[in-house]
Amino acid sequence: MTRRRLLFVVLATNALTALAVAAARARDVPQVATGFIASVVCSETFVSGVDPDRILSETQAAMPGAGLLNWAMDVHVDRVAKDVTVTLLGLGRSHAVFAEGLGCHLDHGEAQGWPTARPAAAQPAALPEIAPPHPVAPATPALAAALDRAFSEPESPPFRRTHAVIVLKDGKVIAERYAPGFTRDTPLLGFSATKSMTATLIGILVRQGRLALHAPAPVSAWRSEIDPRHAITIDHLLRHTAGLALGNSLQASLLSALEPVNRMKFVEADRAAFAESMPLETNPGAVFNYHDGNTVILSHLIREAAGGSAADVLRFAHRELFDPLGMTSVTIEFDAAGTPEGSSQMLASARDWARLGQLYLDAGVVGGRRILPAGWVDYVSTPTPDAFVGIGAGFWTNRGDSFGANYRISHGWPRDAFFAKGTLGQYVIVIPSERLVIARFGRTVNWPPEVDGVARLVSDVIAATHGE
Repeated sequence: MTRRRLLFVVLATNALTALAVAAARARDVPQVATGFIASVVCSETFVSGVDPDRILSETQAAMPGAGLLNWAMDVHVDRVAKDVTVTLLGLGRSHAVFAEGLGCHLDHGEAQGWPTARPAAAQPAALPEIAPPHPVAPATPALAAALDRAFSEPESPPFRRTHAVIVLKDGKVIAERYAPGFTRDTPLLGFSATKSMTATLIGILVRQGRLALHAPAPVSAWRSEIDPRHAITIDHLLRHTAGLALGNSLQASLLSALEPVNRMKFVEADRAAFAESMPLETNPGAVFNYHDGNTVILSHLIREAAGGSAADVLRFAHRELFDPLGMTSVTIEFDAAGTPEGSSQMLASARDWARLGQLYLDAGVVGGRRILPAGWVDYVSTPTPDAFVGIGAGFWTNRGDSFGANYRISHGWPRDAFFAKGTLGQYVIVIPSERLVIARFGRTVNWPPEVDGVARLVSDVIAATHGE
């Protein structure tokens, strides 16, 4: 065979392989699209108590390209059975089911055997109460103006759709506001802000000596030392540098349905098993690639360390984290294997999300009790090399010289700010130099980033509270 002919065969083989992969991924699109909608509508209807028509319209408006499927998608909410069924022209069907204490899960045929889980009775909170039992009006006219701007809407799309804003200074709420249909008690879906809760549980296990950051992650599928994935550490998973071939989770659009990570989330019953079965795309630690599979694997490690079941996870999370912080509104959702969906599926009130931020402002100590290892706050906010968006270990960060950090600083964020961030406009922002925690939730397009108004909110709040 001539060199020219050999080159042609190689190129043709690669092209056919790429087409086959693309076709396989395209087959997943209807299931991914219906699974995402079923999951969000179920969670926010039956956990948050929000009108499902509002959820659907706001979510689709915030996701570029999603409106193209509106005409073909049927969403049925059964308030008696507490489930949601979404179909797409007979090509895709997803069924999300609510279970008391567990939120919603996608039913892949295992609904009859779905586990029940109840946490133990709550312990007394160690964190001092952050607010009275009524909404806290802005303490100053300048803070009121900051919230006015955060909830204002432009004359034309894309709209901001702010649902909740809360501001803590020195551990006390000094301003909060909620859109109609939301209250201080409404559990709010964090999307990827949930990753920071997962990183916090990992930190607790590290403090307890049950996990080690820089040792090989204790994943059974990778235990062989000749498996190149054996080199993956918990630090790699937290920093999204593990190298697994799962695609990318940075975008929220119709095209993102083609990513393997979304097959994991909306098609597979055991998400962690799917993620852990994937081959390496790059060497562990070499390349930053943000995807939910990293955090789903961390969630599996939490489940195993806690005892192996969903009930064990809930007992551990409440005993070690939620109860000490006084977080009483939390719902963690699970997959069919009993693994928490720690990449995106925690719901909690704005006050409870802010309590998580306060833990980090207080260096991981609550009421004299150390929750997180010494140095953990510095660790999570230390930038990951070559992470262009500005990410540390389970949190986003303005430290370092990334494009994202520099962009945020140029728009009014402080250099020392770090934060939990979820798609479509969810934030829990910690600013140590100002002794501030600012949490904002809504349903906003991801691009351009200034649309959600968060940079202006941060700079407005700092200006209104600086020196106090």
